[in-house]
Amino acid sequence: MYRIGMGYDIHKLEDNRDLIIGGIKIPYEKGLLGHSDADVLIHAIIDGMFGALALGDIGTHFPDTDNEYKDVSSILLLKRALQLIQDEGYTINNIDCNIIAQEPKMKPHISKMREKLAKELMIDVNLISIKAKTNEKMDAVGEKRAIEAHAVVMLRKEI
Repeated sequence: MYRIGMGYDIHKLEDNRDLIIGGIKIPYEKGLLGHSDADVLIHAIIDGMFGALALGDIGTHFPDTDNEYKDVSSILLLKRALQLIQDEGYTINNIDCNIIAQEPKMKPHISKMREKLAKELMIDVNLISIKAKTNEKMDAVGEKRAIEAHAVVMLRKEI
């Protein structure tokens, strides 16, 4: 049996923050603002994982009102989400993502992101697709005020 989920996240860019996307620190003058490390890509993937099994969303499991998650690495949240889907008897079949950012350019970092995510999710790197887009200088993303990500996650039931 297969289940599919869609995830989305957006975070505002701010001074004095590290830019962490896909578990990778990206050199840039700003970082993403959030309760955790604000890794927009991992957050979208987690929402896709939870959505596939109708388990709610990232805020349900890791609320921004809980100090346990203050400045936490989203890799830790990803590992906990993976454990939840494994507890339900599922494994990741594949993941397809878009990162939407006007700046910085994501393409030079995509292979490292894929490798990091594959390692943490214990799947082959060829099961993770990450694409980079801009918003053609429109809206908050295009005006370099935010970065967003979309993810589709397909899970399969282990027999």
